[in-house]
Amino acid sequence: MDEAQARAWLATAVAEAEHGLAEGGIPIGAALYGADGTLLGRGHNRRVQDGDPSLHAETAAFRSAGRQRSYRGTTMVTTLSPCWYCSGLVRQFGISRVIVGEARTFHGGQDWLAEHGVEIVVLDDPRCVALMTDFITARPELWFEDIGAHDQ
Repeated sequence: MDEAQARAWLATAVAEAEHGLAEGGIPIGAALYGADGTLLGRGHNRRVQDGDPSLHAETAAFRSAGRQRSYRGTTMVTTLSPCWYCSGLVRQFGISRVIVGEARTFHGGQDWLAEHGVEIVVLDDPRCVALMTDFITARPELWFEDIGAHDQ
């Protein structure tokens, strides 16, 4: 995967994350790109806005893309390493590659995905790191709820 292309695609996910934050939600964004580079869908975490615990950014982008005959060759771009739920979505539907904006604040299931043949590209993008570290500092209770750490 060409890094310049990966960063260009990440910009779509970052814009979604910023949109989610502006709505009062958790600043995680995602986009699903086709094998030919076409943007199929985009979305952001809407757990807070919709009161739906299953509406993670990757899920929103996947739903936005609509039904595809195959997900072979597609790329999920996400501002944060995918959680186990979203990692399962990637495996279930055979998404070929995941571009991760950052994995410092949350590592998720990216190693498991790599072990099962999914190409993982971690960009360690400073915008993504700043979005999450600022959010975690400002709203730790919401962050711990989002990642399922109920005892925090």
